[in-house]
Amino acid sequence: MTIWVVRHGQTDANADRLLLGRTDIDLNDVGRAQAQRLANVLPAGARIISSPLLRCRSTAIAIAKQGGGAPETAVGRLEAGAYEVDHRLVELDFGEYDMHDVGSVPPEVWQQWASDVHFAPPEGESVAGLFSRVSEVLDEMRVKAIESDVVLVTHMFPIKAALTWALGVGAEASWRSFVSVASITTIDVSLRGPVLRSFNIDTHLE
Repeated sequence: MTIWVVRHGQTDANADRLLLGRTDIDLNDVGRAQAQRLANVLPAGARIISSPLLRCRSTAIAIAKQGGGAPETAVGRLEAGAYEVDHRLVELDFGEYDMHDVGSVPPEVWQQWASDVHFAPPEGESVAGLFSRVSEVLDEMRVKAIESDVVLVTHMFPIKAALTWALGVGAEASWRSFVSVASITTIDVSLRGPVLRSFNIDTHLE
């Protein structure tokens, strides 16, 4: 089985370099075009599982309408598209820094965030907490490795969690990776374990 881990298309907040966590905004025009390009390259007939946030669900709908999705297993449905929602795939909660410019976060906060996976900003979530819930989803996929391919439509930090899960390294390694909007990461999974096949591929956007 291959897990296709997809980041949602662009939003206005992404374009403005804002930290976008739990604030629920939709794709912009660029993001909608990116979602269609994703749909053109992802495998038809794959099971599609999305974060509950609108930017991911809009991306999942575009993928499902192109031919992906399994209607008999879907719990989310819109027009011709079928997809499932898993709340464990939601983005990291940035707390009081949500929708703030990246440059406005104090350097000492960035340093603490990067050095301590258990650090959580005020009213926010720790990286360790996020990695625990995302790893739970991926472990379930590994146990069911005989099933068809899966497309996970999610966010920057859950994709970083998927990367470290595949490589078998600690959550702190996530700060050493970059995830583009509308990018694709692929992980091959068998009963022997996961193997990272590709990371942050965005050539389909060219």
